[in-house]
Amino acid sequence: MQAVSSAFSCDLKPLIKTNPTAKNARFSHVNGKRVSVRCSYRSESFSFPNGVGSSRADWQSSCAILASKVASAENSIIGGLADQVAAVNGHSNGSVNLSLVPSETNNVKPGLVQPLTNTDLSPAPSHGSTLRVAYQGVPGAYSEAAAGKAYPNSEAIPCDQFDVAFQAVELWIADRAVLPVENSLGGSIHRNYDLLLRHRLHIVGEVQIPVHHCLLALPGVRADCIARVISHPQALAQTEGSLNKLTPRAAIEAFHDTAAAAEYIATNNLRDTAAVASARAAELYGLQILADGIQDDAGNVTRFLMLARDPIIPRTDRPFKTSIVFAAQEHQGTSVLFKVLSAFAFRNISLTKIESRPHHNCPVRVVEDGSVGTKKHFEYTFYVDFEASMAEARAQNALAEVQEYTSFLRVLGSYPMDMAPWSTLPSEDV
Repeated sequence: MQAVSSAFSCDLKPLIKTNPTAKNARFSHVNGKRVSVRCSYRSESFSFPNGVGSSRADWQSSCAILASKVASAENSIIGGLADQVAAVNGHSNGSVNLSLVPSETNNVKPGLVQPLTNTDLSPAPSHGSTLRVAYQGVPGAYSEAAAGKAYPNSEAIPCDQFDVAFQAVELWIADRAVLPVENSLGGSIHRNYDLLLRHRLHIVGEVQIPVHHCLLALPGVRADCIARVISHPQALAQTEGSLNKLTPRAAIEAFHDTAAAAEYIATNNLRDTAAVASARAAELYGLQILADGIQDDAGNVTRFLMLARDPIIPRTDRPFKTSIVFAAQEHQGTSVLFKVLSAFAFRNISLTKIESRPHHNCPVRVVEDGSVGTKKHFEYTFYVDFEASMAEARAQNALAEVQEYTSFLRVLGSYPMDMAPWSTLPSEDV
């Protein structure tokens, strides 16, 4: 069993240490100006007020309602999808508010596909034979490489936010989404764990991508002329030692995406700035590679989930993994966790991951005790991955027992494990 506590996530701006000799080095969030619309959320989940029918016609009608509200920039939208995996003590949803804030646009290199924004989320035309796969980032991002590995010969659809990728699949703009959930060094991507619960997509597979970082700059720029280095916070943390040697006097600044950092340098002709990104990003945006393979740990791997509108049928002819999320019964707190783990241990089911997140609908539990006063405890939801298929009786019996201890239980997906070998050497995909 693997318990992961992450110091970094895609939602938080972590503190990243720079070279102590760089007196003027500061960390700031650099916002690229290429995105036309950005979206901020409230913490509630959402559902259609009258329910969603199981037919494609009912779902497309509901999508049209959601898309029209997004396009008109109203204050709230409602959306959902019927959960087709049986397992659960009910899942109640509230509402979500999308605040659309216009921002400046910027010119980018011609011929590159632009990321989806919330204004693009309208009902999709009928699809052809090519599978359309949504990912977060811009061309050259590691997520694009993961999408290509998960679905070869597919049409990759870049999205500017994780939530947009979820909605692109829900609104039939894309057929699948491939999104990161954890990195071997940085830990869990908490934003996507929260979105798995908010949205009603199903996990249908996983793929692991080795991360191979490069230091990129405009042609003709030398490493000793670099005044700052920009990239995603996790990429900066994963290359801290190398950057201290290559660019000891450079300021380190967090950017929202590795490939977007490379694009930002090329678009604005920044000759004093370098980016930590992939070799493919250098090729796409006309940058030179100052240093190759600068990650401090060669065993740097990111795990991605493959998401779809409908679940796949579990089998027993190959290794399967099942992902669930549950919340403890009221006033039971984390003591339920021991009983849940026992349900799996008794049946010899191995857990590969367990992740806790504060319960959105009931984050704090208050306990009154006359002798010591009032206590407040956090309530949690738990995400668990275990090595078994829902087609196996032992997995079904384990969940039946877990259900007795929880206020709700949801199967996020039962899917084939990624058993493909990988190498730390650079590949054409990344």
